[in-house]
Amino acid sequence: MLSKRRFYLNYITKVGIIVIALFGLKASTSKMETFSTNENINKSVDLSTMAIYINKEEEQKKNEEALQTYLWGSLDSYTGDLTGYGADCALCTGRLACTGVDVTDGTDTYFDNTYGEVNIVASSKNLPCGSIIRFESTRISEKPIIAIVLDRGVLGNNIDLLTPSEAYAYKYVGRSTITYDVLRFGWEK
Repeated sequence: MLSKRRFYLNYITKVGIIVIALFGLKASTSKMETFSTNENINKSVDLSTMAIYINKEEEQKKNEEALQTYLWGSLDSYTGDLTGYGADCALCTGRLACTGVDVTDGTDTYFDNTYGEVNIVASSKNLPCGSIIRFESTRISEKPIIAIVLDRGVLGNNIDLLTPSEAYAYKYVGRSTITYDVLRFGWEK
């Protein structure tokens, strides 16, 4: 009888060990599954990369501001008379002194690689050919006028704005005293 008891006791112990082992295995498997299905819990954010990204944005913004200051900041200012002229004026050849381009077709603007579409002006040799100036004249435009020096024929600090014709210059430009800013001296190198 003792051996039957021992047999049952051994049997129950073995079954119990197997059940505990299976239960433990199942518990550890479910923990692993929970961990592997929820991958986002253990993700980390690289703050140094974020800081580099933010610093690059700030640096780019400062560079853009510096470029705007460089392009649109005044290098010098002059006061002189603003007049207008057309390529059909009595003493005009119809060609620009700085480039030799014929403007008798009514052309009065020039495309500059840096400043885009700009008006053409004549100046004295005080301003080198290719200089960019900015001035305001409400008779001509509500916005500031950007122009490039491509012609000669005036004295001192005076500026002569190229217009489609002499009649247009007389009617819309006339003569007035202005102060203009030099944004660039001569052609870019």
